[in-house]
Amino acid sequence: MSLKQWADNGWLRQHVTSPEEIDNLLKIVDRDLKDAKEGGVSNDWQFGIAYNAALKLCAILYTLKDTRPNAPCSTIELFRLCR
Repeated sequence: MSLKQWADNGWLRQHVTSPEEIDNLLKIVDRDLKDAKEGGVSNDWQFGIAYNAALKLCAILYTLKDTRPNAPCSTIELFRLCR
């Protein structure tokens, strides 16, 4: 499904981004991947941290298109949007 179809369905809204916003999201991804790799927590929690990093990467993709999902938007829907 295209971004236009998502917008037509009311699942996206316009959002003007900034380089600082993208930079902050990338910093979260870097932090989460580092934390997941270092360990010191259960495998389940490591997976959760890495999964959050993947979600932030999806957020970067739609933020670069000056859009943002309308709430509620499931994780599966976010990943589908990133395809």
